[in-house]
Amino acid sequence: MAQMNMIQALNSALDVMLGNDPNVLIFGEDVGYFGGVFRVTDGLQKKHGLTRCFDAPISEGGIIATAIGMGAYGLRPVPEIQFADYILPAYDQLVSEAARLRYRSGGEFSAPITVRSPYGGGIFGGQTHSQSPEAVFAHITGLKTVIPSNPHDAKGLLIASIECDDPVIFLEPKRLYNGPFDGRHDRQLRTWAGHAAGEVPEGHYTVPLGKAATVREGKDVTVIAYGTMVHVALGAIEESGIDAELIDLRSIVPLDIDAITASVERTGRCVIVHEASRFGGFGGELSALVQERCFYRLKSPIERVAGWDTPYPHAFEWDYFVGPARIAAALDRAMEA
Repeated sequence: MAQMNMIQALNSALDVMLGNDPNVLIFGEDVGYFGGVFRVTDGLQKKHGLTRCFDAPISEGGIIATAIGMGAYGLRPVPEIQFADYILPAYDQLVSEAARLRYRSGGEFSAPITVRSPYGGGIFGGQTHSQSPEAVFAHITGLKTVIPSNPHDAKGLLIASIECDDPVIFLEPKRLYNGPFDGRHDRQLRTWAGHAAGEVPEGHYTVPLGKAATVREGKDVTVIAYGTMVHVALGAIEESGIDAELIDLRSIVPLDIDAITASVERTGRCVIVHEASRFGGFGGELSALVQERCFYRLKSPIERVAGWDTPYPHAFEWDYFVGPARIAAALDRAMEA
């Protein structure tokens, strides 16, 4: 075991896979010599060479199209899109080519690509550097969408994604890159801790895609979250004094609906939390699934806590973020109904 923050854990996963599988390669904007804008690929080009980790032109569509061709040829590329906000020029490639290649070719070809991208807020990047577009990927049959919440899971999920024979969108919460934070207070949420976040195995291991984790057991209400919101929700639960069970989805496609259903059937209440805007967000799908499967066990309406349905503000992103107070209010409403 080694102490790592999420950046170090992701770097370790990429290092392990580059060493273990000659078909794995990494490319994207500034990922080579510079080591990535968030330093996730730092040192990998020097260690593994220019043909295994290299820079690409500023062309998101070209990056993903090239990765799809590499995957069909038998490689396992790990392209990086510098910010998730920039991925839309490549959306057609992901939807029309990567997601459908196996079916369209009758299983003759596949697209075993893992598209890494920082996502969410935390750097005052506003509408061009801080969006949370996970719902637009979850809607596409044939794509997997993975969102880790801690270094241990980040490394294991990334290795599992690279080894997967289907295309994976791997979204990395920027607020969790540099270390843990205390989710109970907005003041502490503003601080990026530079210390390690936990113990992470140094070698090869995987965390299975589609398997949720129970972060906290409880009997009164089920809270469903992923990514950064796992920590914010945990802080809200601890402050509220409510005996809530917290489920970290880890991947939204595939979705561990069995874990969600089992928890809500026990508690009879459900609060769903995500950073993206509420309207059309993945929380709506989660709410529908819970209602369909647990309707006769529900003791109160399902609550959703999400980002505002407004353009993402630069200067006021901490007012836009879902904070502990808003989650605690949803918990209170669920308990009082």
